[in-house]
Amino acid sequence: MLDNLAKRVAGSLAPMVGRPSCILVYHRVAELEVDPQMLAVAPKHFAEHLEVLREDYRPMTFKDWVANLKRGRLPRHAVAVTFDDGYADNLFNAKVLLEKYGVPATVFIAAGQVGHGEEFWWDQLEQILLGPGDLPEEMDLDMGGTTVRFRLSEKAQKTERKYALHRAWNLFRPDDPTCRHQAYRSLCQLFRAMDGEVRKVNLDKMSSCAGVSRQARATHRTLSELEVKDLSSGELVEVGAHTVTHPMLSRLSSDQQRAEIRLGKQMLEEMIGRRVGSFAYPYGTAGSYTAETVASVRDAGFDQACSNFEGRVWRLTDRYQLPRTVVRNWSGDEFARRLEGGS
Repeated sequence: MLDNLAKRVAGSLAPMVGRPSCILVYHRVAELEVDPQMLAVAPKHFAEHLEVLREDYRPMTFKDWVANLKRGRLPRHAVAVTFDDGYADNLFNAKVLLEKYGVPATVFIAAGQVGHGEEFWWDQLEQILLGPGDLPEEMDLDMGGTTVRFRLSEKAQKTERKYALHRAWNLFRPDDPTCRHQAYRSLCQLFRAMDGEVRKVNLDKMSSCAGVSRQARATHRTLSELEVKDLSSGELVEVGAHTVTHPMLSRLSSDQQRAEIRLGKQMLEEMIGRRVGSFAYPYGTAGSYTAETVASVRDAGFDQACSNFEGRVWRLTDRYQLPRTVVRNWSGDEFARRLEGGS
């Protein structure tokens, strides 16, 4: 009897083996001139990824993936495709290819950004600091009661030639080729944890100084409400919640966290006319949410939730903190190699 119990416990703790079962996280399917966050996967590469999944893996919906995990019946090679944030290209580029290859996906949408007319803050910073155009030599920004001065110097004058020269730069490189790249890196760190209103004031000031419109570029806009409905039509794409304003939840009070989590769910359910049972934590990395956040997600009526950190999946993995594998703009061969466990 004890031997049988030991076997059952060991089985429940055993990691999935063979080709790993995993949850993939994308953000965008688009061709971008500049992508410092490395969020975009080119449509050609995304099609290659879907071909790999269709041929060598077992794609399934996120909720089915979690249900099988919970029952201890998650098959080897099981993969769930997810998207974060709610960019318009999720409908116009990603869904077209998902339908072509018959691969389901879940799109986690920041409900307050739907039809908002402005870009996510990291995209606004990219346009202001890394696009062609001039900025003042110095700029003072309010960091929530503390003023920080960014020295941009004469190098702030960004010609088309300089713009083209550094177009491939991203945050994962160790170098900052100009002071504007250095400012972008620093501000990304600061803006993540910044109060939303303070961040808006700073973006207004920076946009005005740079002569950049706050209106979203066609290439960087988010979904409209009608597009969210279109995205969720049919059985292939599930809409999941991603809060209202995409905040760092760990920086909010208990009441603010609950409001972001519950209202985001409610807003999306009203848009699509069906229940929303899946959630993804904004940023989703260590320190961006807490145990209290997880409890609030559970209490809000979600069935499962996922983070943005790597990890092996066990049969007892917390279904409210599921790890995901971030996908970059890899070729199909590189994508397959990485899924197999290559580095």
